[in-house]
Formats: sequence, structure tokens, C-alpha cells
Amino acid sequence: MEHSWIESSVMMSTIKNWTTNMSYIENDMSLPPEAVLSRTGHTVVAIFLGFILVFGFLNNFVVLILFCKFKTLRTPVNMMLLNISASDMLVCVSGTTLSFTSSIKGRWIGGEYGCQWYGFVNSCFGIVSLISLAILSYERYSTLTLYNKSGPDFKKALLAVGSSWLYSLVWTVPPLLGWSSYGREGAGTSCSVRWTSESVESVSYIICLFIFCLALPVFVMLYCYGRLLYAVKQVGKIRKIAARKREYHVLFMVITTVICYLICWLPYGVVALLATFGRPGVVSPVASVIPSILAKSSTVFNPIIYILMNKQFYKCFLTLFHCHPTSSADGKSICQSNYTVIQMNQKLNNTVAIPGQTQIPDSRSMDKMPCIHRQVNEPSYQIPQSTTDQLIS
Repeated sequence: MEHSWIESSVMMSTIKNWTTNMSYIENDMSLPPEAVLSRTGHTVVAIFLGFILVFGFLNNFVVLILFCKFKTLRTPVNMMLLNISASDMLVCVSGTTLSFTSSIKGRWIGGEYGCQWYGFVNSCFGIVSLISLAILSYERYSTLTLYNKSGPDFKKALLAVGSSWLYSLVWTVPPLLGWSSYGREGAGTSCSVRWTSESVESVSYIICLFIFCLALPVFVMLYCYGRLLYAVKQVGKIRKIAARKREYHVLFMVITTVICYLICWLPYGVVALLATFGRPGVVSPVASVIPSILAKSSTVFNPIIYILMNKQFYKCFLTLFHCHPTSSADGKSICQSNYTVIQMNQKLNNTVAIPGQTQIPDSRSMDKMPCIHRQVNEPSYQIPQSTTDQLIS
């Protein structure tokens, strides 16, 4: 009788373990059930996600209001800023809300199809934002250093916006068609690409995703912002006092932009690679949740870095909340000259006067003049002075 009772207990325990394992496989948890976050852990994650949801939505909503209210902000370069804000707001609405609710419940509430949808839209909108940041760095670099006689080109800007969405779809649709797949990640309250899958299709997809959607944008940003900073330093060599402050502004913008980009997205990429190529269980729930939260926090920081650090946007922001006279937000630059020309291969002490233009005065008188024209021998960088305050201040 006792022997029969022991066999029955063993059988019940086996059935329970088998049921648990089947539930684990069915739910596609990247971590075993006993490793899932505690109730306190889910609450902490929910608090952070709630903060990101509220402020990410509000910050980007303010940006959209500024675009609607102030016509002077509707420039080709600013179209990329609008695209970034739109994609970040869509992430907050369609993705963060679901993961926030799931963290409150302590489990994923969207089901299998909801997980597929969540993984797709978050990846799509996130990549749109990343690629837009890279395109924006190139637009800033080209606008400040390349002369364009045709004036503002909205067709080019719209093409860049459309290309960012098309590029994102190219890399986010394949998991829906069989090249890798979307599944739960971390603590099981959010979904993304199946990082832990060891199939050849998943590994190849993750490698391509890392190269073309993370490493490539970082390289473009570093190159373009590095060249932009170098160009502004050349202005500082000619117009030392007045340009020095602008140089510091550009340096601060470049460092802040790159560092925040890396803080938000590099940990997520590293953890994803560890989950893919590392030994099973090397990434704990906490270690997988933190990078995910950092990546989502980009929706909060992007409007601050790319909008409020921009002098033109900041003036319009103050005007919107009645903190600044309306006349200061009219979009006109303090300097009314058309172009400043920086010669990259000419010695600074060999400047010459160009017929029909005012000869270059000494540095002290130059710093007192709001507008000047400079030109020496080719090759040159031609910087629209009317756009420098808008782009780098």
C-alpha cells in the first residue's frame, strides 16, 4: 500500500513537471519559469515603463504641436526630426503600453498573436528611429558643409523619410515570413526577436540585424558628426572668439548625441548577441530587462536632445508656453548673410579678397560683425549661416 502511494506520488510529480515544461515550451519563455522576475521585480519594471510611457508620449506630442503651430520649423532637415518623434510616439502607444500592462499583471497578456504584433511594431518603429538618427546626422553634415543652390529640397527630405520606413520594413518583416521569428524576451512581459534560438536562420538574421540596424547607423553618425565638428573648428581658427562658443555647442551636441545613442541601444545589442552566442542562461532576467528599458527610454531622450537642444525649436517651445516673446520664434537667424565659406586646405594667413566682396577684416573686428563673407581658394566648405543656429545650437 505504501509502495503504491510512493509510485502515485512520483507519477503525479512527473506529470506536474511535464506540464510545466510543456507550458514553458508553449509560452516560448527565453528563461525557465523559476528564473522569472519576482512580484517586486515586475513592479519596479512597471514603474520605469510607466515613466517612459508618460514622458515619452508627452515629449514627442509637444514636438508634433510645435511642428503644427510654427511654420518656420517645417524645413527639410526638420522633417527627419518629425519622423523620429512620430516613430517614438508610435512605440509608446503601440508597444510600451502593452509591456507596461503586462508588467503590472506579472505576465504577458497579449497572447501569441499579440506577441508577434508587439515584436514587429516595436522593432519596426525602433529601427525607423535609429535610421532616421543616422540620416539626420548626414543631413546636418551636408547642410553645413555642402553648397546647394536649389534651396530647400522637400522631395529629398520626404524620400529620406520614406526610405527609413522601407529600410525598417526590409528588416522587420522577414521574421514574420520565417527568417527567424518573434517571441517573448527577458522576464516574459515583452516580445522581440527570438534571441535564444540556435537555428541557422535565426543566427544569420541576428547577425545581419546587428550589422545593418545598429553598427551601421553608429558608424554613419560618428563619421558625419566628426566631419561636422572638424568643419566648425575651421571656423574657429578664422573667427576665434565668436566661433569658439559655437564650437563648444557643436562638441556638446555631438558628444551628447553619440553617448545617449550608445547608452540606449548598445547594451541591448550586446545582450542580444550574448543570448544568441553565449551559453544557455548566461543572460539573467534582470540583465535582459535593463537593456530593454534603456532602449525604450530613447523615446524620452530623443526629443530632448534633438529638439530642445536646438535653438530654433527651443525658442518656439518657449513661445508655445508663453515664456518668450513671439518675435523670437519667427525662425530668422541673427545673422542675415547667405553663406560662409571655409577653406580646408588653405593656410589661414593667406586669405585674399574676392572682387565684389568685402575684404576679410582682422579677427577682433570680425567678431563684432554679425554677418561676414569669407572666401579663399578651392576646395571649400560652404556653410549656410542662416541654418547653423537651427542645426547645432
